[in-house]
Amino acid sequence: MVDCGFSIRDTTQRLVKLGKKPEELSAILVTHEHSDHWKGVVPLANKFNLPIYLTAGCLKSRNLSVTDSNFQIIDSHSAFQVGDLRVTPVPVPHDAREPVQYLFNSDVHQLGVLTDIGSLTPHVEAQYGQCDGLLVEANHDLDMLAAGPYPEFLKDRVGGQWGHLNNHQTAHLLSKVEQQRLQHLVIGHISDKNNTLEKVRSAVEAVFAEQEKVFYACQKDGFDWLHLV
Repeated sequence: MVDCGFSIRDTTQRLVKLGKKPEELSAILVTHEHSDHWKGVVPLANKFNLPIYLTAGCLKSRNLSVTDSNFQIIDSHSAFQVGDLRVTPVPVPHDAREPVQYLFNSDVHQLGVLTDIGSLTPHVEAQYGQCDGLLVEANHDLDMLAAGPYPEFLKDRVGGQWGHLNNHQTAHLLSKVEQQRLQHLVIGHISDKNNTLEKVRSAVEAVFAEQEKVFYACQKDGFDWLHLV
């Protein structure tokens, strides 16, 4: 599991919808310490005795130590193994303490997860260029964010280089990836206040022709299992 911002009860209910139980999890990988990604991590890990993989900076930001739980400190520039998967952390610009996103490799496939990143770097573009499956955020539309209800400091944070990707940034990344290799593309982390599905879809369609490969994740219900072949 990547991150856990829900209670044990909510997490369990969401897993049940996918035909899974918490007891079937093998680990929790943390991207960063913000509460919507973190608050359920330690309770879930402690209840089901799960290792927690995270960077040293992320752990330090929560004023915890490796003795407080099953914390496994990772090098943000080095791959590691979780079961049959090789996991590659990717450092990203975000307003957190040593944040990372992740790539997962089996013997034949690569899956990329890329949310909570404020700007694209050459390293990020190179790392995510050859995925078989990709989950990427398209958080906000710049005009809607500017005219929206957020206070100015939050608009600056979300739209800044340490915040979240806007629709045009996401489209730029998609224009760089190996699209023929990509079997499934999931667009997620879509703001319900500063974006619309229509605006996201328009930006994606302009650079990604095979729309039958694209899924737009709902904040409330997420999305179902997708299989790589």
